[in-house]
Amino acid sequence: MLIKTNTGLRSSEVTDEVIFQGRRDSLRLIGGIMALGVAGVAKGGTVDQAASMARQDALAASNERLTREQDIAHYNNYYEFSFYKAPPSELAQAMQVEPWVLEVGGLVENPLTLSIDDLLRLFPPEEQIRRIRCVEGWSGVVPWLGFPLFHLLKKASPLSFGKFVKFTSVMQPETMPNQRDQKMLPWPYVEGLRLDEAMHPLAMLAVGMYGKKLLNQNGAPIRLVIPWKYGFKSIKAIVKIEVTDSLPLTSWNQVAPKDYGFYANVNPEVPHPRWSQATERPLGSAFYSPRRKTELFNGYAEEVAHLYAGMDLRQLF
Repeated sequence: MLIKTNTGLRSSEVTDEVIFQGRRDSLRLIGGIMALGVAGVAKGGTVDQAASMARQDALAASNERLTREQDIAHYNNYYEFSFYKAPPSELAQAMQVEPWVLEVGGLVENPLTLSIDDLLRLFPPEEQIRRIRCVEGWSGVVPWLGFPLFHLLKKASPLSFGKFVKFTSVMQPETMPNQRDQKMLPWPYVEGLRLDEAMHPLAMLAVGMYGKKLLNQNGAPIRLVIPWKYGFKSIKAIVKIEVTDSLPLTSWNQVAPKDYGFYANVNPEVPHPRWSQATERPLGSAFYSPRRKTELFNGYAEEVAHLYAGMDLRQLF
């Protein structure tokens, strides 16, 4: 069985599964995964019984408030579509995600141009449960369906003088209102990592959630997931990945460098200029419910702290 459930959580907290409002074309991707031999995807687009039971075992050990379907499906930061949380779940349905081409290039020996089907053939997806933490102060835990980013980077073979990885999102102004009107950010959306961060096993490319394909508002058809960093680092709808020798000028760091640092590691000791990061609100909890204490690196310090040895994380936030 190629779809595996792996909590990978230091906090032992898992957000409840949500049953997303699928579209008809979701069956195409799920069917493609099945055809490629990923036996854990059931006919209706959900993970098989064994994976579901394993997830429920993890949920049984959780103390975190379970996230409701309505909250996950309609609470999306996707500024290409809207400045508000609810509209992307509707507006993003106009987005064209087929066909889709991902380019991997820059300072690599083996540049790649891949369709989503190519990616699934090369890197059969597995389920990995990871915490998420938004810079705005809300959090959750999600079972992603995807593969470690380093698999793709190794296939492209970065050159020895490559130091960073730049990610670029799609430009689709005909379906993305704020791109069309040039609002909020310089488009397309750009994010970046140091190469050693990108090669870490926790860094992943996701093509689905909860055993199903990604919805458009969640970053379809492929997005980055970096669980020890604030959510804006996990860029959606990726069309290009480039290895570079210089630090990429990322979107939020470009427009508000005092608010959004390049590293964006979750750190309760480094407040945002307008709010504390010491606590967080689990998504779906009541506004006045007790807040959860934020963990350094979002609970993944044991796995990733060595990447930042000797760095002043208050200055390089």
